Amino acid sequence: MNSSMTKDQPAICARAITRDFTAGQSTIRVLHGIDTDIQSGEMTYVVGESGSGKTTLISIMCGILWPTEGEVRVFGTDIYGLTDTELVNFRLQNIGFIFQQYNLIPSIDAAANAAVPLIAQGMALETARAKATELLEKLNIGDQAKKLPNQLSGGQQQGVAIARALVHEPRLVVCDEPTAALDASSGRRVMDLLREVAVAPDRACIIVTHDNRIFDLADRILVLEDGRITHDGTDMPDDH
Repeated sequence: MNSSMTKDQPAICARAITRDFTAGQSTIRVLHGIDTDIQSGEMTYVVGESGSGKTTLISIMCGILWPTEGEVRVFGTDIYGLTDTELVNFRLQNIGFIFQQYNLIPSIDAAANAAVPLIAQGMALETARAKATELLEKLNIGDQAKKLPNQLSGGQQQGVAIARALVHEPRLVVCDEPTAALDASSGRRVMDLLREVAVAPDRACIIVTHDNRIFDLADRILVLEDGRITHDGTDMPDDH
C-alpha cells in the first residue's frame, strides 16, 4: 500500500465511483461514475436535494461505505485496498466524522464522549478529557463537560459530536449537516472552529449542507443531482 503524498496530490482522489443499492428485486444506482478531487487547504461543500447521493458520496470518500465500482485514494492511500483492520486504523489516525445522528455514548459524560478518539489512540483518560474539554469550551459548552448526553440539548449534543471529530486533529474532517441544529451565531462559531482546526495545507474539510447561511464560507462547492456532479465551482450556481 502506498501512503505517501506528494506536494500537489489531492487530499482525496475519487475515480469512477458508482454505488448501487438493492431494494427487493430492483437495483438502484445512487452514484453514477463520480470523478472528483478534494484539495488540501480547502473547505469543500457538497450540496444538493435530498436523495441526490451526498451522504453516500462522503461515506465512500472516508471509508465507511464501499463503492460498487471505482477507487478512492485518501492522502495517497487506496483505502479500499486496505484490510478491514487497516481501514479502521487509517480512519482513526486520519479522519474525523460529524454525523447528523450524533452517535454519543449514553453512559459517559460529554468530555469523555469528545475524548473517545484520543482514548482509542492510547492517550491517558485524564489527559484526553482535558484536551476534549478545551474544545468544548471553544464551542461555548465547556460547562456541560460532566453532563450525560440525555442531559444536553440537541445543539449541545451536536457540539460534543463536533469536538469528538476534531479532538485528535485529523487530516480530513467530514461533516454531514454540522450546523443543522444550531442558531446562526452558533453555526458561525462551529464553522470558524472547523476552519481553524480542519483547514490547513496538509488537511481538508468536506461538508454536506443545506444551510445557505454558511455558503459564503466555502472555498469550493460541488452540486450533486441524481448521483452526478453538475457543478464544481467557488460559488453556488444561479439556479440553486
